[in-house]
Amino acid sequence: MTTAESYLASSTADDRELTDRFGPIFDEIARGNPEREKNREFPHDQVRALNDAGFGTLRIPVALGGFGASLEQTFALLADLAAADPNVAHIWRNHLAFVEDRLNAAPSPGNDVWIKRFLSGEFVGGGWTEANGVTLANIVTTVTPEGDHWFVTGAKYYATGSLYADWLDVLGKSDDGSLLTALVRADQDGVALVDDWRGFGQRTTASGSARYDAVRAEAGDVFPAAERFSYQSHFYQTAMLSVLTGITKAIVRDGTRALQDRRRNYPHGLSETPAQDAQLLAVIGEASALAFGAEAALARATGTLDRIVSGRVANGAAAPRDRLVTAEVAVSSAQLVIIDAALRAATGVFDALGASGVSEDLGLDRHWRNARTLASHNPRVYKARILGDWVVNGKDPVPDLVGGARGGQGD
Repeated sequence: MTTAESYLASSTADDRELTDRFGPIFDEIARGNPEREKNREFPHDQVRALNDAGFGTLRIPVALGGFGASLEQTFALLADLAAADPNVAHIWRNHLAFVEDRLNAAPSPGNDVWIKRFLSGEFVGGGWTEANGVTLANIVTTVTPEGDHWFVTGAKYYATGSLYADWLDVLGKSDDGSLLTALVRADQDGVALVDDWRGFGQRTTASGSARYDAVRAEAGDVFPAAERFSYQSHFYQTAMLSVLTGITKAIVRDGTRALQDRRRNYPHGLSETPAQDAQLLAVIGEASALAFGAEAALARATGTLDRIVSGRVANGAAAPRDRLVTAEVAVSSAQLVIIDAALRAATGVFDALGASGVSEDLGLDRHWRNARTLASHNPRVYKARILGDWVVNGKDPVPDLVGGARGGQGD
């Protein structure tokens, strides 16, 4: 049952039931992924199919009408979805994060409305990060009070999922300088969504620009950013790692199939049949081990997030500092492991395939492009140093990694 302080509850979902529910949809999404990638076709139907099946309500307790999934189950499913199509999986990042935020909020009539919106399939896209070097410390977007409502004005980039959304989660500054998140309807006058994402990967996530010109937000749809859930930064990063894990699994799947289909081997190969060549088998075996490591790292990281939730359910209080630090260390460690696994597998698998592996018909380049794009969002270059400072000197890693003034969802 839920606590009096939030909508959170102990997880009750069964792994097999979740797989049976969503697995067939993932399979159908996977079948169309290569063509959508090649033609840059936006997966509106695929996102809608998942929404209709209740994917956006995974974390909502069963007693409230959702699936009651744990964070570990949710992120494992997101990785499976990413193996089918990493664009579709990434589109869900902001929606799932806002659902988590409302589940952590105190029960109220306004928050009851949000739970009902989620259950009815209303979808949330993102709008936090601004371009041209703007950080959260000097954000330009404003959320201005006007009577019993607010007006949002500004421009965003990395507005992931915006073209699929009913609602847009926009971060802005209030008159007193504090940060607010305002939920505005995507179809309102004054909202302009532009598909100008120029990245070479994740090209159908609608991660381009969003502009807001005095867009109205109702009082019950504006929240102090400081009151967002305590493990929010961990959640956003772990969602990204789930997608990278799924890409690594897809590399093994597609690399295996391509090796099985290869008919001619080089004269210095160990077998006339490529699928029997021990050296080529070792390439796929290494990629498989990398995928195994990625899945293990993801599970370990998400387990620390579930412990934060279980503590809140049991005690009704925000997570103690030590659990947040444990989660920070686990998620940052997983970032180093999973990014390395995805990029190594995405490059190495070509060693087993020869010249035929670079055919545009196979589209194997999409795995590296998508993985490299996702890996560039949050700079892993700093993570090993900060983790080392924690291990050797006991320096708290949280301020260095999740300081509110230095980044947003798209960095």
